[in-house]
Parts: sequence; structure tokens; C-alpha cells
Amino acid sequence: MTDFKQDHPDGLIVAMDEMSLYLQATTQRVWFPVGQRPLIRVSPQRDCQHWYGALCLNHGQEVALSVPRLDSQTTIHFLTHLLTIFPTQPILLFLDRATWHRGQAIRTFLADHPRLELLYFPPACPHLNPQEHVWKAARHAVSHNHTFLTLAALRTAFAHFLDTTRFQFRWVEKFAPLNMCGL
Repeated sequence: MTDFKQDHPDGLIVAMDEMSLYLQATTQRVWFPVGQRPLIRVSPQRDCQHWYGALCLNHGQEVALSVPRLDSQTTIHFLTHLLTIFPTQPILLFLDRATWHRGQAIRTFLADHPRLELLYFPPACPHLNPQEHVWKAARHAVSHNHTFLTLAALRTAFAHFLDTTRFQFRWVEKFAPLNMCGL
């Protein structure tokens, strides 16, 4: 990472991840008047909406797309979107080791887009990925204890939160002292 910033002072460091958002409410603790019980509508539907998200660690901008599935072609679609959002800067992209982040299609895409460099997180270390913290904040703000009647309404509220929130996560300062498998 140090070499990347030395070689590309204007370069962006970005962390990427995916998640699935379900219409079924997830619960968390809430304050409520004594003697009253909170009611949470539970949907019997298992419909979900998948998301790709990337957090720019330089300035806290979130880039997110709702997508129909999680696979290599969708990953390439999202990487293309990321290169469009940041059209000139070199990008060091941290991501997990999901099968759809690797493979020949991804290697071919990277060969055609040299300003994008991938660096994989160590296995079983989601706490290192700042994008996981974005998902947690978004779920806390939008989907926990929700009352959305449709997946479309939930997706719209989720997208609005992601589009209008700056996520400051001091990842480099937090993890720089660690030797994260050569990072």
C-alpha cells in the first residue's frame, strides 16, 4: 500500500464488498415507553436485493449499486461503474476472496484496466473491511426494526442513506501498525 501511494500520490484507496438486503425485518434493541411493547411487522417473503458497495477511504464517498445477482459478470459491471465514478485516478481496491472476485474473467478485465489494482483481504477477516462497517451503519439506520411494506421502498431508503452519508473510517491509521499478510 505504501508503494501504491508513493507511485500514485493522487491514487484512491477503496474497499469493496457485497451484501443482500431482505424485506424481513431484523431486530435490535430500542428505547420504548415502559409498559408498551414495540411492534415490528414481519414479512413472510424471502425476497432480497443484492448490493455491491465500495468506500473510498481517501474521502469517505460511498459508491453502491443494487444488482440482481452476485457473480463475476456483476463484479465486472461494478468495477466498470467504479472506474466511471473515478475516471482518472489510479485505484487500489481492497476486497474479500469471494469466488466471483477471482477467475479468468476478472483477470482479463484487470489486464484491460491497468489503473485498477486489486488487493485481497486475508481470509476470514471481515472486520478489516471498512465496507462491512458501511453495511452495518446502513442496516442500523434503515433496515433494523423497519416498517417497509415493499422491497422497492426498502431499497430506495437504503440507497438514499448510502448516497447521502459520508463514512469516515480511519482504516489506514487503525491498521497501519499491523502487518496484515504483507499489506
